[in-house]
Amino acid sequence: MSGAFAVEHDDGVVIVTFDLPGEPVNKLSQAIIAEFDAVFSAIERDITLDKTGAVVIISGKPDSFIVGADIDEFLSYKTAAQAQEASAQGKSRLDVLEKSHVHVVAAIHGACMGGGLELALACQYRIVTDHPKTVLALPETQLGLIPGLGGTQRLPRFVGLPNALDMILSAKHIRARKAVQMGLAEEVVHPSILKAVAIRRARELAMGSMNRRAPRLGIGARLLGNNPLGRTIVLSRARATIAQKGRGNYPALPAAIEAVVAGYAPRGQGFATESRLFGEMAMTRVSRQLIDVFFATNALKKDTGVEGGGPAPMAIPRMAVLGAGFMGAGIAAVSAQSGIAVRLKDVSREQVGHGLAAARDALRERFTKRHVTRQQYEDQLSLVAGTTSYEGFHGVPLVIEAVFEDLEVKQKVLREVEPLLRENAIYATNTSTIPIAEIARAAARPERVIGMHFFSPAHRMPLLEIVVTPQTAPWVITTAVAFGRSIGKTPVVVHDNPGFFVNRILAPYLNEAGRLFDEGVAIEDIDGAMLDWGFPVGPITLLDEVGLDIAAKSGAIFLKAFGARLEPSSVMERVLGSGRLGRKNRHGFYAYDSKGKRQGVDPSVYDLRERRGGAANVSKGEIQERLALAMVNEAMRVLDEGVVRQPRDGDVAAIFGIGFPPFRGGPYRFVDATGAESLVRRLEAIGRTHAGRFEPAGGLVRLAGSGGKVYT
Repeated sequence: MSGAFAVEHDDGVVIVTFDLPGEPVNKLSQAIIAEFDAVFSAIERDITLDKTGAVVIISGKPDSFIVGADIDEFLSYKTAAQAQEASAQGKSRLDVLEKSHVHVVAAIHGACMGGGLELALACQYRIVTDHPKTVLALPETQLGLIPGLGGTQRLPRFVGLPNALDMILSAKHIRARKAVQMGLAEEVVHPSILKAVAIRRARELAMGSMNRRAPRLGIGARLLGNNPLGRTIVLSRARATIAQKGRGNYPALPAAIEAVVAGYAPRGQGFATESRLFGEMAMTRVSRQLIDVFFATNALKKDTGVEGGGPAPMAIPRMAVLGAGFMGAGIAAVSAQSGIAVRLKDVSREQVGHGLAAARDALRERFTKRHVTRQQYEDQLSLVAGTTSYEGFHGVPLVIEAVFEDLEVKQKVLREVEPLLRENAIYATNTSTIPIAEIARAAARPERVIGMHFFSPAHRMPLLEIVVTPQTAPWVITTAVAFGRSIGKTPVVVHDNPGFFVNRILAPYLNEAGRLFDEGVAIEDIDGAMLDWGFPVGPITLLDEVGLDIAAKSGAIFLKAFGARLEPSSVMERVLGSGRLGRKNRHGFYAYDSKGKRQGVDPSVYDLRERRGGAANVSKGEIQERLALAMVNEAMRVLDEGVVRQPRDGDVAAIFGIGFPPFRGGPYRFVDATGAESLVRRLEAIGRTHAGRFEPAGGLVRLAGSGGKVYT
């Protein structure tokens, strides 16, 4: 064993096993790349001497190949020149691998990401396993960076310009069979024979019985990538796409395109351009914020939800879901995807049938996208059973209630179900705003009642708010968190209060959007301003998506709990009164076609606002400031009240739950980046015109006075 690399021989083939000591996954750093270079150079000398052999590179980790670069190292760079030099050095070592007379096979099982894929692209042959955990990707743009080890230069040669741009700009994950179809890999095998096949292919390459395969680009890819006119068309489309989606907020996206374009210049120029741009991107504030979000998300994966770790979680092999509506069906589907047997209950066979159909559609989505095989899809589908009775409920350790958002209804269901459950069963309620303690008043064992707030659609949205009351037992918390993680969610534990965290900070944001509408601001201007600020959808669009009836019900709860400060805008009552519910009945602020596809603003909705005159003279900057600062100020109040355990949790919840712009780091990192003193001044200025809603939160005022930061 030489550090991270073990070397063994098999009849003329050298097997290099990468197994980074003390780490669950393999990561690349400058030191690791230098070590690999030394190991490979020694192998190359030995092979040259005896004129035999080839090399297989394989991982010693059970579920991953190489997950990318060591992100900690990125934070050590103090200047763009340092980052550029690190990129250039790493790339030069991979160039040696690519140009070597030695035949190198990459045997890939599990995640092959970032620098791991760039290393594989420098090999002569790639074999991937047909396993759900085997994915290939260049995700650097998600960290505000670009590939820095030759990815922007080599990838287009293998998969063509359109596919390469798609992978780099979207960070798309490519599964094994798709990788072979695209030309990203040469062969797909079962994991059990990966090493044996890789050794055989390496030997065949060395003996000349199999030639190195040239990239197998389709006619379309060749036409679009190999001539100037075709490239112009592809690049124009790519620039238009990032302009629409990124809106200028993510500088790594145009930088990645620039690096790819440079690859069509004389060889060497593209690699130099990639290193230069990698260095520049590594020093941007956007990249630092996105890396902070990455670390925060990873830290949450290890958080049990209880200080000190807490009790071991209870296993959840089966469960029940009460309510076969859209949310209940989504919860059932996402649980079945993870191998959990689900009983989906509702009051009538018709409703159960609708729920089973919705669950089936959600599960089929992954099959259609080839994320699972037909057998896996059918196995998952068989795990969801429908029922109109409580038969069998005594055996389930977890019940998730997803009935109508009404306190009395939820309490009634709890009273019905609890006596039928075993004593250590957990009862979770899926509610977006109703305090869990109020629901738990109907329970004989309130310590086993907890909130699990799934976001819609439940089978897609990554966030799961775990809402705890002072009575919730620690083992119930750890079990809920572990369950959420097991079904692929990012659980964030918050303390009970109306709206919890996400909807609490969303309320003033949506309220302010309604007031701007009533003041005469066009819907397109409101939504467009917040898209430019970085949200994935505008606030008026979000209201239509959530459902105007749901938003109104939540607004009433907030008004009762917090008074005039969170009073909903009066437009909601008028819009609802006109029969508009949003997308669900294809009639909201926007118009929809028969399939529910949005068509544009419904002009008749303007007849419902208070101001009937011309367009209001409100600038884009004022729209952004009123909406964004309303949300950030409320987030500071929530932090003061202890609703979130720490700022990290709130930032991740805001990003994953409502799409707070990731490049801004979340509401609390936004406070630190902007400065508390500046925010207090801006809130006070807005408050002089719009009294009662923008009084700076106490914690924000304290930070402004001390010059402190949220993240200490």
